[in-house]
Amino acid sequence: MSGARAWAVLGLLLAARLSRQQPPERPGFTCGGVLTGESGFLGSEGFPGVYPPNSKCTWKITVPKGKVVVLHFRYLDLESDSLCRYDFVDVYNGHGSGQRLGRFCGTFRPGALVSGGNKMLVQMVSDANTAGNGFMATFSAAEPNERGDQYCGGRLERPSGSFKTPNWPDRDYPAGVTCLWHILAPKNQVIEVKFEKFDVERDNYCRYDYVAVFNGGEANDARRVGKYCGDSPPAPIVSERNELLIQFFSDLSLTADGFIGHYKFRPRKLPTTAAPTVTTTFATTTGVRPTVATCQQKCRWTGTLESNYCSSNFVIAGTIITAVARGGSLHATVSLINIYKEGTLAIQQAGKNMSAKLVVVCRQCPLLRRGQNYIIMGQVGDDGRGRVMPSSFVMLFKTKNHKLLNALEHRQC
Repeated sequence: MSGARAWAVLGLLLAARLSRQQPPERPGFTCGGVLTGESGFLGSEGFPGVYPPNSKCTWKITVPKGKVVVLHFRYLDLESDSLCRYDFVDVYNGHGSGQRLGRFCGTFRPGALVSGGNKMLVQMVSDANTAGNGFMATFSAAEPNERGDQYCGGRLERPSGSFKTPNWPDRDYPAGVTCLWHILAPKNQVIEVKFEKFDVERDNYCRYDYVAVFNGGEANDARRVGKYCGDSPPAPIVSERNELLIQFFSDLSLTADGFIGHYKFRPRKLPTTAAPTVTTTFATTTGVRPTVATCQQKCRWTGTLESNYCSSNFVIAGTIITAVARGGSLHATVSLINIYKEGTLAIQQAGKNMSAKLVVVCRQCPLLRRGQNYIIMGQVGDDGRGRVMPSSFVMLFKTKNHKLLNALEHRQC
């Protein structure tokens, strides 16, 4: 995509504003900012010129209360990489950085992104190397229940309705899109979801394109009902309470037909017995306070490498670069050698180096030493950090393990 074309896109958008009898305004694109109102522009620093290296720019968008933010990328030209590790634009729901709606790079423009509320955060990161003309996007306010094929996601509060992938049923869903449908029923009701048609890129672990369903209104892995892909519709799903979040994600490669699903509210039936307490998830704020009972467990894993691989949320090989004791737990940073199973583990990227944060719930069980290379398997908390329990599979990494783990990566559990 050339610089001349970027100027042309900018000119067309400004001409469109003039045709609506609005005063001519040439956007001045700087590194980040606070944007409010019904609509507006944002773009990379210096757009349509080449964006600077080694930068991190954040834009906070707020539209009027009661509405949602709709973001359209009009132009995109960043360093291309299949995993968007080097230069990229992240889009988040709200003004925090917890629920990411998508990460984008290269020249492929995603479909419109919709926030769950009246706030959205856009962040662009560039490394020291290849650059392009950057990006330009427009935002606008929309009613939460506005439907239409031009975007996906939103808040659904009617007693029944449908949701579908962009372009359904005319053509395949686009690559590089994330959709979040937040379904909210009255407090005394639950939500039933059925997929009528379903065709999402197949993978044994649904790593590339997938639909994930969560109880509640957040993409919290501890409350995930299931993660689905392939061409077989999931079985009907009923929420635990009155909120359900449906997330659709497509990566930057293969696509498929997509899906259409339907939901309806129905009265909640009281359970005849109390649900058992979940004991495998832990607090995910500043500290993790393991129970005495947990830390009295024997510090060793059981089963085989294969069975632990299948039961774990994440499987990585890496070098421990920091290890800090906090209370009875250990907080570690791992420089990644390889990712065999990512799940919802938050991967940090600095140039070409990737790392992840782990919490060893019981400080010395298992014992991780700084500078050592390990294979680590475990679960993921709702903050994206890995949780390593006394029973988690942890062993020193050896080159011969790499071939076996690669084989497991392509085998169905």
